[in-house]
Amino acid sequence: MYVANRELFPSSRCLFMYRDAEKVANSVYRASLVAPNLRLHFALSKLSGYFFWMAMNSVNLTNLHTKSDMYVRIENDLMIGVLILIMVSSAYVDLRRRGFDIHAVRYEDLVARPLDMCRVILEYCRLPVSLAELAVKAFDVDSQRNSPMARSIMKNFKEPEMTPEIKKKLNEILTKYELPLIGEPGIIQGTLTCS
Repeated sequence: MYVANRELFPSSRCLFMYRDAEKVANSVYRASLVAPNLRLHFALSKLSGYFFWMAMNSVNLTNLHTKSDMYVRIENDLMIGVLILIMVSSAYVDLRRRGFDIHAVRYEDLVARPLDMCRVILEYCRLPVSLAELAVKAFDVDSQRNSPMARSIMKNFKEPEMTPEIKKKLNEILTKYELPLIGEPGIIQGTLTCS
């Protein structure tokens, strides 16, 4: 898809937004509590890695990984989110490795310094930086407000506990794919910053 878009719109700018691994893991877990199909994938993936692979393959997230890479039995409630992060981040890293002009934006940076980061993003996209203040106003609106995943609903769910054993297991997986570890600043190559 990226290649086709670049051919149609050669002057366009491409961005990849990502979050820290623990945030993704918690978010995917909470989403599974309101999305029955995701909850079913969670349950079945704890039985066999086959179910995880099939779920990810059904949404085209397995194209960069061999079956043995992602034929993983889910051991805890945070593991699926980390594996999804690995799959999408691997696609981004692969595009950069192949020479495509794509950069990343870290969600935590955007939330911590919205005006500054909006300016950086607009400048990178060759858009008027004067639009930054208007862009920041979008942060006040819940993009999921009319869905079961609205902030007002999701904030009521307790996140699973990050035990030392779970953290160790997740960091082993992240290390294998050369991604930032849980508990460390999660910056990947090509990330735009406002510093």
